[in-house]
Parts: sequence; C-alpha cells; structure tokens
Amino acid sequence: MGLGTTLGRQLRQWLIQDPEALQSGRAIANRLIDAIGAEDGLKGPIRDLANQPLLLQLLHGSGASQASARASLGAHIRQTYSAEVQAELQDLLDAVCGQESPVNERSAPASTAAPRPTAPAPQPEPLAGFTPSLRRLEPLAPGLALSACGALVLSWLGQELDRLIFEGWGWSGGVVLVLGLAGLGVGPWGKRLREHWSLSSEQAGRPREVWRWISAPWVHRNRAEAGLNLAVLLIILGGSPLPLGQVILRYSLTALACLALAAIAAERWSIQRTWSGSAGPVCALIGLAAGSSLLQWKLLVFRPLGFSIPAWVLLLVVGALQLGWQLPRQHPGEASIALQRLLASSCSWGLLLGVGWALISRLLAAL
Repeated sequence: MGLGTTLGRQLRQWLIQDPEALQSGRAIANRLIDAIGAEDGLKGPIRDLANQPLLLQLLHGSGASQASARASLGAHIRQTYSAEVQAELQDLLDAVCGQESPVNERSAPASTAAPRPTAPAPQPEPLAGFTPSLRRLEPLAPGLALSACGALVLSWLGQELDRLIFEGWGWSGGVVLVLGLAGLGVGPWGKRLREHWSLSSEQAGRPREVWRWISAPWVHRNRAEAGLNLAVLLIILGGSPLPLGQVILRYSLTALACLALAAIAAERWSIQRTWSGSAGPVCALIGLAAGSSLLQWKLLVFRPLGFSIPAWVLLLVVGALQLGWQLPRQHPGEASIALQRLLASSCSWGLLLGVGWALISRLLAAL
C-alpha cells in the first residue's frame, strides 16, 4: 500500500468522523500535509489537489456529481504531474471513494515505455488483520483501566447498598440491576444521559473521554433495545441468588470485555459505531444459557411469572432483533461488509463470550 492509498484512507476516515471539519480546501490541505510527514516531494501536489473545488465536490457530493468530479480531477492530474505523482494522487482518490478506479483513469501516460502486465490483486479476507495487538490496545488502555477500576468501585457500592437496604427488602441483585438501568433511562434526565454517556468509536481512544467506558453500559440510546434488554435481564437474573455487588461486578466486566473487542474491530476496519446499553452482557447470558443447554443436551428453561421460556427462544428473538439493529451502516460513506459490522458490535462479542464460557465450563466439568 503506497502513500497515496494511506492518505486516501485517512481522509475518508476523517470524513466519516467529522465531515463538517473538511468544508474548506485549506483544512484538507493542512491535515494531509501533516499526515505526509517527511515526503516533501508530494507536499506541493497534495496542497494543489486539496485546493481544487472539485475535491470538495468529490468528498461531499454523491451520485453523478461525485463521479463527474472524480473524472475531472483524474484528467487534471494526468495533464499536470509526472507518472509517479499521478499514481500516488490517483491512489488517494481511489481510497477516498472506497473503490477501484475506472480503467480510463488508470491508463498509463503517453510515453515510449511499454505497459507492464500486472497480476490481479488478491481479494482481502473479511477478517484479515484482526489481531488484538498491543499496538491497537494502546489508545484504548486508559479507558480499559479506568473501566476495570470503576467496576470494582461500583461492585463495592452495590455490596453496601445491598447490606443497608435491599437485603432487608428481600430484593434480588438482578431485580435491583434492572431497576437501576430503567431508572437511568426515564425521567427528565434520561435524554441527556443517553446523549452524553454513550461511547463512540472516535471517543474510545481519547484520554479526556475515558469516563464514557464506565457510563456507556448504563444507558441505552435505542429505547426499543432498552426495553428488550431489561426484559431479558429480568427473565434471566430476576431469581438469581447472587448479591447485588457480584451482579454489578459481572455485568460491568462483561460489558467492558465486549466493548473492548468491538472497539478494536471498529478501529481495524474504520467502522463508525456508537456503543451504549447492556447488549453485551445480555447476549453473554443468552449465549451461556443456550450453549450450556446444547452441550448438556438438556432444555434450559426460565420461568418468570409462571411462563416457561426456553433459552433457545431468547436466542432467536434477541438475535433476530439485534441483527436488524446492527447490520445497517451507521454512516452512509462507510466501506465495510456485514460480518465486520457485526464484529464491531458488543452484542456479537457477548454471544461469543457466553458460548465460549459454556464450553469451558463443560470441559472443566468433564475433567
């Protein structure tokens, strides 16, 4: 991958994250020049390209307008620059558009040199390069550390509230958790909390936004998803004998694990996501129940209010609804496939972690 492709992908990512900041050629030029680094040979052509009004039309337009701007920029590049600079600038435009360039734009400039045959580029695998390396975890480290510490503090607070209040009332830890989540989503404060406590993919690595790693699992931006998650939590945890402190600790740590894996996936494939709510822990509980039921070849049933609800029913209902919420792109300019968008959601990782824990528990029981 050349410098032009790298700059194009970076420009597309900036456009996804904050399109309002790229409304002028000067702003685009400054960002690209900073990203070039020591490659002085391209600074002049990049500055000239950024100041072309056609580039703004390419970035913010759509359909025929965008295609026309791209063709005009390609013609300008071929008439102005050498073959080497042409290739880099064309790669930049291709990466910004998220597609291969047309053959007529990639044709070789007029020269006596014979064209070199090129082998077809291998198609990238959907999961290629998804490795939770230390390099990818480094920007997330402050949020992960703070959230882990916050889970311990919240667990202690839940333990004390349970000792002072809820034990005397006879309330289970699961019921208190559901009531707490519901209380944060209703009332005059609900809308403000939903807007300001959620965690987006660009905020995940910002040091001043690390507190969102603690707050995001406690608010729901989607009210329909909130109702579904709270109902499932009440079904599964309503009769749990676990004290409130243990319930909060497991809830917080599971949400943290799901958020971390989803954030790594979103960063790897430049996917724009906003995470909030209890989808990760809910799907982890469903995955654990369904996985244990399958591995033990025994029907696992929950009985809230006299109903008998098998684990596989929860799996199908929640899974179908989550697919409808998670598969659509959250930004129209996003270049991603369905599997990548699923792996950028906390609910998918919750399901995988729950099934994995069921498998580990079965293996330990067998040993």
